[in-house]
Amino acid sequence: MMEAKPKRRIVTENGDTGEDLVLATLIGNGDDVGPLVRHAFEMGRPEPLVHQLKNVARKKEAEIEDLCKTHYEEFIVAVDELRGVLVDAEELKSDLASDNFRLQEVGSALLVKLEELLESYAIKKNVTEAIKMSKICVQALELCVKCNSYISEGQFYHALKTMDLIERSYLKLIPLKVLKLVIERRIPVIKTHIEKKVCSQFNEWLVHIRSSSKNIGQTAIGLTASARQREEEMLERQRRAEEQNTGGLGELAYTLDVEDSEQDSVLKFDLTPLYRAYHIHTILGVPERFRDYYYENRLLQLQSDLQISYTQPFVESYQTFLAQVAGYFIVEDRVIRTAGDFLLADQVETMWETAISKIVAILENQFARMDSPTHLLLVKDYVTLLGTTLRQYGYEVGPVLDALDKSRDKYHELLLEECRKQIVTAITEDTYQQMVIKKEADYENNVLSFNLQTSDIMPAFTYIAPFSSMVPDVCRIIRSYIKGSVDYLSYGVNTNFFSVLRKYLDKILIDVLNEVILETISNNSIGVSQAMQIAANISFLEKASDYFLRHAAQLCGIPSRSVERPQASLAAKVVLKTSRDAAYLALLNVVNTKLDEFMKLTENVNWTTEEMPQGPHEYINEVVIYLETVMSTAQQILPMDALYKVGVGAIEHISNSIVSTFLSDSIKRFNANAVSAINHDLRVIENFADERYHSSGLNEIYKEGSFRSYLVEARQLINLLSSSQPENFMNPVIRERNYNTLDYKKVATICEKFKDSADGIFGSLANRNTKLTAKKKSMDMLKKRLKEFN
Repeated sequence: MMEAKPKRRIVTENGDTGEDLVLATLIGNGDDVGPLVRHAFEMGRPEPLVHQLKNVARKKEAEIEDLCKTHYEEFIVAVDELRGVLVDAEELKSDLASDNFRLQEVGSALLVKLEELLESYAIKKNVTEAIKMSKICVQALELCVKCNSYISEGQFYHALKTMDLIERSYLKLIPLKVLKLVIERRIPVIKTHIEKKVCSQFNEWLVHIRSSSKNIGQTAIGLTASARQREEEMLERQRRAEEQNTGGLGELAYTLDVEDSEQDSVLKFDLTPLYRAYHIHTILGVPERFRDYYYENRLLQLQSDLQISYTQPFVESYQTFLAQVAGYFIVEDRVIRTAGDFLLADQVETMWETAISKIVAILENQFARMDSPTHLLLVKDYVTLLGTTLRQYGYEVGPVLDALDKSRDKYHELLLEECRKQIVTAITEDTYQQMVIKKEADYENNVLSFNLQTSDIMPAFTYIAPFSSMVPDVCRIIRSYIKGSVDYLSYGVNTNFFSVLRKYLDKILIDVLNEVILETISNNSIGVSQAMQIAANISFLEKASDYFLRHAAQLCGIPSRSVERPQASLAAKVVLKTSRDAAYLALLNVVNTKLDEFMKLTENVNWTTEEMPQGPHEYINEVVIYLETVMSTAQQILPMDALYKVGVGAIEHISNSIVSTFLSDSIKRFNANAVSAINHDLRVIENFADERYHSSGLNEIYKEGSFRSYLVEARQLINLLSSSQPENFMNPVIRERNYNTLDYKKVATICEKFKDSADGIFGSLANRNTKLTAKKKSMDMLKKRLKEFN
C-alpha cells in the first residue's frame, strides 16, 4: 500500500485531468462523493462524472493488477492455504450435519416435552388466574352474606361499612359481569332498605322520647324543688338564729349542704337511636335530609305538646303540660350538647321562642280566668320551678317570669278578697270580750307570736289579755297574707321585692282591715264595751303592724334593723291610729249618750224649787256608778292615753251638758236653789274626777291636765251664779282669774233666765232677804252691762 502512492503521482504526471485527480483523491480518502454526484445531476451533466468514475475504476484495476503482480507468490501460498481451509470446512460441515442429525433426533423429543411444558405453564397460569378470580368472587359473596347478616341483626352501621368495602375494594375486581351487575343493582336497594329501617326505629324513638318527656320534666322540676326547699330551710334556720341572737349564725351561713346535682346523671334517657340514625344517614351521604327530618318532626311534636285541653281545668293539667315542655327542651339540650353539629343552636332557639310565646299566651289567658288565689299561686310556683330548671340548661325564661309579674296584681286582688272575707268573719263573730288564756302554749301562739305582750315577763295563768280573740285571728290572717304574697313574689323577675310586698301589706291593712273596723265602728248598734274593746283591739293591731313589717322583711331576707327605724314604719300604722281615734270618738259618743240618758237635767232637776237642797240629786249617783264602771273597764283594756281620753271626754261632756242645759230653750227660768242643787251634783263629779285621776296613775303622766280641769266651765258658771256679786264678771281682772272659760253671750243668755227666789211667798220673811236683794241688784247690773256689751 505504501508503494501505491508514488504510482498515483506517476499517473497524474502522465496526463490525468484535474477533475479525475480530485475525484480519485476523494475516493482514495474514503470521502463522500455524494455531493459531486448530486451536483452533476442537478447541472444536467452526469456523463462527465460517469466518465471520470470509469477512469478512476480503470486506474484502480491497474493498481490491483500491479499489486497482484508484486505479491504473486504470497497469493499462491494463500490460495493453497485457502484450499486447505476449504477441505477442513467440508469436514466440519459433514461433522456438523452428522451432529445436527443426531441433535434433531434428540431435540424432537425434547421439543415435544417443551411444548407440553409450555402448555402446562399456560394451564397453570389460567388456573391461577381462575383461582384468583374465584377468590375475589368468593370474598365478595362472603361480604354480601355478612352484609345480609348484619342487616338481619339490625347492625346497619356494619352493613354499610361492609357495602362500602365491597364498592371500594371488590366491585371493580369482580370478573363475572353477571355477579358484578347483581351486586351493583342490590347495593342501592339495600341502602334504601337500611334507611327505611333506621327511620322506622327512629320514629319509634320519637314516640318513646315524647312519652318520656313528661317524666323527664317532672324529675328535673322535682330536683329543682328539692334544691329550693333546702335553700329555704337554710334561710329559715338563719332567720331563727337571728331572732334568737344565737352565736351560730355565722356558721349557719356557710354550712349549706351543697350537693352536686348532676342532673345528667339523674335524668337518664337513651339517645342512641338518634345517634345511630344520624351516623347511618351520614354514611349514606344524606345527613342534611335527616337533620331536616328530625327538626320538622320534633317541631310538630312541640306544637302538639303546646296544645291544652279546655275540657279539663287548667289547675288539674298545668303540671303535666309544663313538665312535658320542660322534658322536651331538656332532651333538646342533651342533643345539642352530645350530637356534635347535628342540631343547630338557632334551631333550638326557634323552637324555644315558639314554646315561650305559646306558654305566655296560655298563662295570661288562664290567669285571667282564675278566681282562686290558691290556684294561681300553685301554677305560679310550678312555672317558677320550670323557669329555674330550664335556666340551668341555658334557656331564656324572662318572658315567662314577666307574665307572672303581670298577674301579680290579679293574684293580690284575689288574695285580698279572700282575706277580706276572713277578716269580716273574724270581726263579726268576735264576742268583744277580753281573751282568756289558760296555757303557756296559747300565750305563745296568740300573744308572743305577734309581739302583743305588754310585758317581757311571762304572766301567771289564767291570763286575761287586754284584747279580744279578734286580734290574734286577724294577725294570723295578715300573716298568712304576707306569706302568700311572698310566695308569689319569690323567684320572680324582681329579686328585691320587699318594697312591692310593703305596698301590698299597706293595702290589706288600710283597704281591708281598717275599712272593716270603721264599718263596725259606724254601726250604731255597738255598745260601750264593744266600742271600748274595738278601740283596745285597734291599739294592739297598730302595735302588730310593726311585727307584720318585720315578718315581711324576714321572709324577704331583709335585715330587721332596716325596718325598725321610725321612718320605715308602715303607712297603715298612721291610718290605724286615726281609726283608733275614731273608735275613741265612737266610744265617747256611746258613753256620752248614756250619760245624757242618766242626767236628763231638764227632767231630774226642779229649776224653780223653793226649798234649799240638802245634797246632790239621785241621778248623779247613777252617773258616778256608770263612770266608775266605764273607767274601771277602760283601765283594764285601754292604754293609758286612751283611758285619759275617755275620762276627759266623759267629764268634759258632763260639763258641757250642765252649761248646755242652762242655755236650753226648755229652761225658761231657774233660781238660786236650782243652782245650789247643781252645785252639789257638780261637786260629786269633781270628787270622782279627782279620785279616778289619782287612783289610775294618770296624775303621774298628765300632771297639768287633771280630770277636774275639764269641769272648769261648768264650775265657773255655777260659781258665777252663786256669787253674791256676779257683776264682778265684767271686771277684766276678776273675769280672767275666775271666769276665763265663760263666754259673754252664754253668760248673758243664762243670766236672763236667773230669777231669785226672793219673790216667793215667804221670801220677805227670810233672814237672808237683804243679801238676796243685794245679789239681785248685782245680777241685774250684770244683765244690764252684758246687754250693753253685746
